[in-house]
Amino acid sequence: MRCPKCTSIEDKVIDSRIASDGNNTRRRRECLECGHRFTTTETLVRDNLVVVKRDGRQEPFDRDKLVRAVRVACHKRPIDNEQITMLVEDVIDAVEAEFESQVPTSAVGEHVMQRLRKLDQVAHVRFASVYKEFRDVSEFVDEITSLAPGAAPGTAKAKP
Repeated sequence: MRCPKCTSIEDKVIDSRIASDGNNTRRRRECLECGHRFTTTETLVRDNLVVVKRDGRQEPFDRDKLVRAVRVACHKRPIDNEQITMLVEDVIDAVEAEFESQVPTSAVGEHVMQRLRKLDQVAHVRFASVYKEFRDVSEFVDEITSLAPGAAPGTAKAKP
């Protein structure tokens, strides 16, 4: 690790902690040359996951893209960054357990919607409106109706 102050590569780790999500390690470091203290974070790299789009195209899985999509759905809702991080990690763990290396976008979207449904129904509808490509108000109404107490998940009309 390079010191952000003097660019030396000589440092020592003062403290290491596992983040609450269990997937990151936070390290507090001290530069041996200038004494500057700085923090680094280690994250597990998932490099073998490929997303298969609806049109058949494939692209590497992008965790940040998923985080951004969930953040947009949760905008101005009482959901903090840690909840979003945990939701995304749960989704990634679920699709990795279900699929070897090629994950259809539909599986990712369904896992996100399932978790948002429990976390915040407004965020769920927002995400669903983009994921399911709602074309008119009646599709919103169908999705909201499926959220009513006693309604089974997925009772909204499926898109053809």
